[in-house]
Amino acid sequence: MSQEDIFKKLVAHCKEYGYVFQSSEIYDGLGAVYDYGQNGVELKNNIKKYWWDSMVLLHENVVGIDSAIFMHPIIWKASGHVDAFNDPLIDNKDSKKRYRADVLIEEQLAKFEEKMIKEVAKAQKRFGDSFDEKQFRETNPRVLANQQKWDDLHERFSKALNDSNLEELKQIIIDQEIACPISGSRNWTDVRQFNLMFATEMGSTADGALKVYLRPETAQGIFVNYLNVQKTGRMKLPFGIAQIGKAFRNEIVARQFIFRMREFEQMEMQFFVKPGTELDWFNKWKETRMSWHRALGFGDDNYRFHEHEKLAHYANAAVDVEYKFPFGFKEVEGIHSRTDFDLSQHQEFSGKKIQYFDPEEGKSYVPFVVETSIGVDRMFLQVMAASYCEEEVTSSNGKVDTRVVLKLPAQLAPIKLAVMPLVKKDGLPEKAREIIDDLKFDFKCQYDEKDSIGKRYRRMDAIGTPFCVTVDHQTLEDQTVTIRFRDSMEQDRVAISELKGIVSDQIGFKKLFANLA
Repeated sequence: MSQEDIFKKLVAHCKEYGYVFQSSEIYDGLGAVYDYGQNGVELKNNIKKYWWDSMVLLHENVVGIDSAIFMHPIIWKASGHVDAFNDPLIDNKDSKKRYRADVLIEEQLAKFEEKMIKEVAKAQKRFGDSFDEKQFRETNPRVLANQQKWDDLHERFSKALNDSNLEELKQIIIDQEIACPISGSRNWTDVRQFNLMFATEMGSTADGALKVYLRPETAQGIFVNYLNVQKTGRMKLPFGIAQIGKAFRNEIVARQFIFRMREFEQMEMQFFVKPGTELDWFNKWKETRMSWHRALGFGDDNYRFHEHEKLAHYANAAVDVEYKFPFGFKEVEGIHSRTDFDLSQHQEFSGKKIQYFDPEEGKSYVPFVVETSIGVDRMFLQVMAASYCEEEVTSSNGKVDTRVVLKLPAQLAPIKLAVMPLVKKDGLPEKAREIIDDLKFDFKCQYDEKDSIGKRYRRMDAIGTPFCVTVDHQTLEDQTVTIRFRDSMEQDRVAISELKGIVSDQIGFKKLFANLA
């Protein structure tokens, strides 16, 4: 099955099992805007808790805030968003479809990379255990040819981005014979810049209305509150401020389901440090954040760092954490050394002193900042993509069947425990309800009595529920139940009094935090 087909199945699965719905679907939807269903919101909240607790519980010098979506418009002038928050836009004249020029070129680079990967995979299959991948990549003519194409294009592309050379970006698209995915034609417009901010008006009358923006990032809410937090919290450098909140961008190309949306949620932490130490802290947070991702157990090889081809106007170092989605390696988190740009700009534009008095050095200065920024929605998609799988299972009568299962980390699963009466009579439903009433204040439980027990197991597998408990007639006699484990499908007979301990031991974040470097 192709990766594209797998991704289509994943999108369908998200709707069928209450994870993600198209927003305004009964009105034919709204482009690149999605709603989270009853299971989706639970998973999303669990992801946010995993991030939040890893920041503010595990680090004594990191605190949180919740700033407003609407902010004074001068903030966005100071931050550079009014003048520099642009993407390179290009249209295909035949299909009338709009694309980001840089994304088209990145996809061309990915094609060269994919060709090399296929050559390596074929050789590995042919030579088996004796295969030396490093030697093969250094000697195989087809791999070397594609590597040279990748290197040449990458060098040219990086220079065009850093020079903001829009004409060169278009010329690269022409020279690489990049066609529109819809029309197949290469009839392109010129590349032009497109500002991504949504503007609106605030005020009671048209004449007196103030032009404001929906925030395109949550970071500025942290920067303008830097002094408030530092003074009221008596914070000493280095320290961080964390925030989770909505942001809005009028994306040119919003696609790949919830990967790129116009309304999304960010988890950001700005870490304030002494000037000159920022690159050391950048490297520390870079490794800390990669460790956070890998602790979920989705395979270390599915993650990689990607150095930025073009640094943002505020940065002196930047790297992305990328995950291998069904559509290739893509960014899920960015770590940036933002220097003192933001605080210095707000100090200049506001006319207010935004500095830190260093008692050890006896002087004041503007701190430097290291940022970690992760998209909640992208993280959600990463977790779903990593967890979705189809397995062949053989029943007791020898019949081979396929089960769809979400192997979500137990800590993130929307429903932790499903309780099922074997039949809907003989007091079994009442006993099942009694178990749920006892456990529902400790973790999310669900009662399920519809269909055969086998179908109920399959339904909970598809939702990603890590534990299922079956209440049968023996339960009424000895207060024991059958507990089934999602991933192994193994079943054990345990006392009802043991359920809380068994489940709680697996769903606590402490186990994940223990894996953090």
